[in-house]
Amino acid sequence: MELSSAPLHKGQLPCRGLLLAASLLIYWSSPTTAQVTVEAVPPHAAEGANVLLLVHNLPETPQVFYWHKGENPDNSNEITRFITSDNVNKTGPAYSGRETIYPNGSLLFQNITQKDTGAYTFQMITQSYHFITRSVQFHVHSLLPKPKITSNNSNPMEGEDSVAFMCEPETESTSYLWRRNGQSLSEGDRLKLSEDNRTLTLLSVVRNDTGDYECETRNPVSTSRSDPFTLNITYGTDIPIISPSNTYFRSRTNLSLSCHSAVNSPAQYSWFVNGELVSSSQELFIPNITTNNSGSYTCFVYKSITRLNRTTVKNITVLEPVTTPFIKATKSEVKEPDSVHLTCDFNSSDSTIAFRWFHNGKGMEFTDRVFLVQNGTLSISHARKEDSGVYQCEIYNAVSSKRSDPFQLNVRPSLTIQWSSRTKPAVTVEAVPPHVVEGKSVVLLVHDMPEKVKSFFWYKGKHSIDDNEIARFQKSDSTVQKGPAFSSREKIYPSGTLVFRNVTKQDEGAYLLRMETENLNFMAHVHIHVNPK
Repeated sequence: MELSSAPLHKGQLPCRGLLLAASLLIYWSSPTTAQVTVEAVPPHAAEGANVLLLVHNLPETPQVFYWHKGENPDNSNEITRFITSDNVNKTGPAYSGRETIYPNGSLLFQNITQKDTGAYTFQMITQSYHFITRSVQFHVHSLLPKPKITSNNSNPMEGEDSVAFMCEPETESTSYLWRRNGQSLSEGDRLKLSEDNRTLTLLSVVRNDTGDYECETRNPVSTSRSDPFTLNITYGTDIPIISPSNTYFRSRTNLSLSCHSAVNSPAQYSWFVNGELVSSSQELFIPNITTNNSGSYTCFVYKSITRLNRTTVKNITVLEPVTTPFIKATKSEVKEPDSVHLTCDFNSSDSTIAFRWFHNGKGMEFTDRVFLVQNGTLSISHARKEDSGVYQCEIYNAVSSKRSDPFQLNVRPSLTIQWSSRTKPAVTVEAVPPHVVEGKSVVLLVHDMPEKVKSFFWYKGKHSIDDNEIARFQKSDSTVQKGPAFSSREKIYPSGTLVFRNVTKQDEGAYLLRMETENLNFMAHVHIHVNPK
């Protein structure tokens, strides 16, 4: 509700002020012993608005009350007075024509300016000629203009430059706040604010600093926000990524590679194969590749703006599809408890080929009695009836796989043979393979090991000398004891078989297997030949 700015005359109130005046009269017509106070409503106001200096708890009808500009009332700074006996107000030297005084002592300021900011003093003379003085203050603030962001660097380089933002214009009694992409910003390791928050500095910018920045200004009466300021960070190049991630490719197909590096402006891409430049583009395409296309593929990225370059190397192997393997066996029919080994043979020099074995259509799980040796050979020692059946081997590399034709193995049960101390079993040992390449494995495969053997020993050389003992196996508790000649590359099995891994030229020579029964010792010999790589 607006109140009249016209001065009051005896017996007269402005129409627009009647309602407010009627409500204000309550403050001095109601009997109270409360302390007289003065309140600015509102205490902070915008230029052009109204402020009411509201008097509370008048104890009685005073003779007169005054309003002065400032905290020290005298005649020179009097704004106006109200004489209650005559219901008349009189203006003083500080009156501006915008003030209205009411019978309850309250003073209304209209269309205020910043010059009106400050202290005001209310003074009254009671019927008993006592003086009561009270002071109050209010503040006048301008409506804030729309701020604008300025910057010393609108396109900085990652890791090298800093950026300072300034929120313009500078205004008094104003708070400054900053946002990036709508999120409030506060001071941190790389972000500094000036003492008044008007300047925001980004130290050593990174790409995550990219975005829309806004500054907001606030004072007690208004809030204003700038338009977004878009900051772009020049960055790159990062270490490039080559797609797809495959390293093995099938021959007679097309090779298509793509290189990508995180940059926010154009970069130059080049491809090198085994050190030779083959393309100056981001994509590399080679049709109908062969094994000759195997090698080192390098993606090189250069960005002229940052003067940075990065490379990534991918080693690519082109493989021929595997051919169908076939099974070669030492025997197709054996008797319990003989040993047999099945070799998965194939026509390829591909060193990446791996093996799988299947028994009666199911993938095989290997044990100490049935295990794989060099070149995918399947060794079965102490064959049993359940080992009979159909065997298949599968070879595979990273691009293809093939499975052999079925191979039928028959295991015949044997009769229990009683042999005396005068009878030596016909135990034989076979080196598989008899000629092994350095770094590969060899199996000393035992055939026809009798079940009545209690323990057996392996020796380096032709004689059972303690210093030459490699290892022994005790069948009663299946324990293995290592001897002085053990090199940690040997593994002994309950069937008597000994496997050498990673053989060297020093492993070449004769080996002795010694077996013990309750009343008989007997031996078998074998020779290993080691060929250089």
